[in-house]
Amino acid sequence: MRSSTKTGNDPQRLSASSLAEACGRLAANHAEMRTVLEKHGVPPLWDRPEGFATLLHIILEQQVSLASARACFDKLKARIGEPEPEVFLTLDDIELRKIGFSRQKTSYARHLSEAILESRLDLASLSLLPDAEVKAELIKLKGIGEWTSDIYLLMAMLRPDVMPKGDIALHAAWHRLSGEPWPSSDAFLVIAERWKPFRSAAARLLWHFYLGERSDRAV
Repeated sequence: MRSSTKTGNDPQRLSASSLAEACGRLAANHAEMRTVLEKHGVPPLWDRPEGFATLLHIILEQQVSLASARACFDKLKARIGEPEPEVFLTLDDIELRKIGFSRQKTSYARHLSEAILESRLDLASLSLLPDAEVKAELIKLKGIGEWTSDIYLLMAMLRPDVMPKGDIALHAAWHRLSGEPWPSSDAFLVIAERWKPFRSAAARLLWHFYLGERSDRAV
């Protein structure tokens, strides 16, 4: 299942230029964002292609380190090439365990593959839907919750106003940057209301800060 082709000029999709503009507007109105921009610069777009492979990769990233998920995804690609639902379903549980899939994520990945092949999920058609409806379609599937659907919206579909729910790195970044108590998932979404309609840029700035500060402490 492949996504429809997008152009870099689609106003509903974040681009490198619109990200830079959004970061500037956030910095002009919010001291914490200005601090990040002045110290670390404009964050990367961190864009990913739409489609099955990216959604599968995001599932692998649930509740593990990005490095661990990447290692598993790379082993999968080495085994079957660019992941597609039909080919993924040819792998048995033993093969997937050797690649690094847990029993739970094997179940989630099989459910996603079957949903696409049975036309219960059409990833290409999601581009026609507003954010809330995209999330509603994705979270119908076993193993896809708010965080997974938010990350897909933010990084693959490049929607401009998404704040992932329950992202620990974002909570840590805000806690360190603002000096405020560590927020709960719901509390952080309330905090993020102040960054509308640029919440996708705000998330990238906070990730940029988190990674930059972690790198500085490691030196």
